[in-house]
Amino acid sequence: MTINFFRLASSSLAVAGTALGLIGLNAFIPLEVFTLKLGTRQAIAQTNITDDPEEGVNVRVYQAASPAVVAIETATGSGSGSIIRPDGLVLTNAHVVTGSETVTVKLADGREFEGTVIGYGEGGLDLAAVRIVSNERNFPTVRVADPEAVAVGQRAFAIGSPFGFQGTFTTGIVSRLDRNRGLIQTDAAINPGNSGGPLLNSRGELIGVNSAILSPGAGAGNVGIGFAIATDRVDSFLVAVEEGRAPTAPQQSPLLAGGAAAERLALNNEPIEVKGKLDEESNVLPSDNSYFNAYTFEGDAGQRVIIEMNSQEFNSYLILLSPEGNNVAQAGTDNGARDSRIEVTLPTEGIYTILANTYSAGETGEYTLALSTTGLSPILLKEEGRLGPESQVLRADGTFYQEHTFQGQAGQSVTIVMESEDFDTYLILLGPNEQVIGQNDDASAGTLNSVLTVTLPVTGTYRIIANAYERTGQGAYTVTVR
Repeated sequence: MTINFFRLASSSLAVAGTALGLIGLNAFIPLEVFTLKLGTRQAIAQTNITDDPEEGVNVRVYQAASPAVVAIETATGSGSGSIIRPDGLVLTNAHVVTGSETVTVKLADGREFEGTVIGYGEGGLDLAAVRIVSNERNFPTVRVADPEAVAVGQRAFAIGSPFGFQGTFTTGIVSRLDRNRGLIQTDAAINPGNSGGPLLNSRGELIGVNSAILSPGAGAGNVGIGFAIATDRVDSFLVAVEEGRAPTAPQQSPLLAGGAAAERLALNNEPIEVKGKLDEESNVLPSDNSYFNAYTFEGDAGQRVIIEMNSQEFNSYLILLSPEGNNVAQAGTDNGARDSRIEVTLPTEGIYTILANTYSAGETGEYTLALSTTGLSPILLKEEGRLGPESQVLRADGTFYQEHTFQGQAGQSVTIVMESEDFDTYLILLGPNEQVIGQNDDASAGTLNSVLTVTLPVTGTYRIIANAYERTGQGAYTVTVR
């Protein structure tokens, strides 16, 4: 079993699957707004309405909801959102705004405002709240529908900014309800950029927050299977936001649209052991339909953690994901070994997610999960440097770089971090035979730092290329190897 993660943008939701995966819908191109003024759009629509009742519903839903649907831009991507309070409270996806304290909110009428991210969903729920910075208290809003007023077969409408085209309107039906995981499946066309936008009923009320699509391979296109977070999850999240209980830091996990809440584990000096069960009530990994339960813990950069999963009833499989949803490590086989073990140095500070999984689809049973830490891993190398005109230059792109070396052992797991406040860093690791072992640009969304966690293939001298991402990048930096 191999889990690949494809990124649409630096803040995108992790995609699980080899041949089939779930893709977070934040746009992967800079958002360019090609909208008519709202009044002009409405005038055009009204002059073309026929006596077709279905067309009339479409127009009424769009006219009612579109003024309150916004485009959200961050430093690393873009998505959509819905204004749900007149004072400018915007509902969107956590994966749209993760890594950003402030965002740009663009209304359908062309106005732009700064927005402050004020809350995230608990336990991996892919929701976030943004407050528009303005004295205005009369913003257009979308009404949130009653959670029980949704049925398979009813019409569904989506508004958002797919591929940067703000105010795009698509229609379909509610294809399936997954009440256990709080999801609505729809065939309304939603694509990258629709993330965080509303799924609406025929009255123009929000019945879900568009969050993910099922897509073949690494493609980002819509194939008629999209997912929205249902309003029962939205209602409880909004209550937490308004009462000041919502986390102010991302609680992202790779659960589809949040799914069942991940169990939070408190990592400390004492080992943690929890017992769980995988069955039909568990989450389902879309790549192979295997069951999994999710756990989160807060880790520090350089911290060494050990995760073990034991079962007498199935072949266990472990997946560890970084705070941004990237694959950190996996462990498990189908050779009859029912236990799995991961030992790794955490690359960054933040909320990590453990997936307690099975090797094959359909396997169920009880298991024990253990989590412990050995503290900070020993430092193999820590050096300061500076990139500038005196540095070496990569012929490929003209960027500055410096070299650092360390001695490594075959099978040794190391984490290399390059930090700078002056420029966007880039890391390249070369092995004793000059082969590229790995490379990295961003340790996480919205940072200038880079990180690499690798298992060294052979014993010998390894070369670190401390590089700048752009030709203009120069300044001080620090490289640390643990």
